[in-house]
Amino acid sequence: MDEALNLADYLPMSFRNPGEQEYISFLWEAFETNYETGKYQFAFLAYHMLMMSFVYFNIWQIREARPDDFEKGLIGFARDDETTLLRATSPFAFSKVNERTILRLFRLVGCDDSRIGNYRKLVDDRNDAAHANGNIFFNTQHEADAQIRQVIRAVEEIQTYSRPVINRRYQEFLLQSHNPEEREYLDADDQIREVLIHGNYMSRNDIEICINFDLSTLGDDNGEAINSLHNALCEAYGSV
Repeated sequence: MDEALNLADYLPMSFRNPGEQEYISFLWEAFETNYETGKYQFAFLAYHMLMMSFVYFNIWQIREARPDDFEKGLIGFARDDETTLLRATSPFAFSKVNERTILRLFRLVGCDDSRIGNYRKLVDDRNDAAHANGNIFFNTQHEADAQIRQVIRAVEEIQTYSRPVINRRYQEFLLQSHNPEEREYLDADDQIREVLIHGNYMSRNDIEICINFDLSTLGDDNGEAINSLHNALCEAYGSV
């Protein structure tokens, strides 16, 4: 169970509306309740939905950071899927696209077909467990934990490949938010919380990437103001 909870560090710290937060909380409750009562198959179903939520939030960040590449990456998608992915106003709208298909978009961050195949295998396992086929695929805690480890491994891999995306979003944030007179919120903590974290569906692991961002890549222009904003992030979330 403890290892399974690590997935929370890859999910957003803040959501754009209460319904999104309620949904994620519901899935966690469903997972924990079923796991604790030995209903491991249903626990895995809820856990897989949490994983797919991570996938959608991650793809949303790719779309926001690299819109041109994202649009090019949709070549070969069905027209309806392309429209859904480009016009979505919430990451959860991506659920309208076939799960095995949407995973192809991780090619944009360097995932090869072999790794994407592993992620698709998790989708297939979930589909097998979700159908009324007379089979109980996860009878024991050991079986459930093995599947959870596969999910965590996939999430960790995707996060690693997506590191440049988070760095790009943070770089844009620093360049656009360093001047208190021109940004949305005068207070640095408010700007970080509302624009960076809330606006980008940032997770704890995303923030860790931001904290370790190499400020020297931005040059000397506005260096003092940028350092001040970055230091505010480190002070507020360095222990998160």
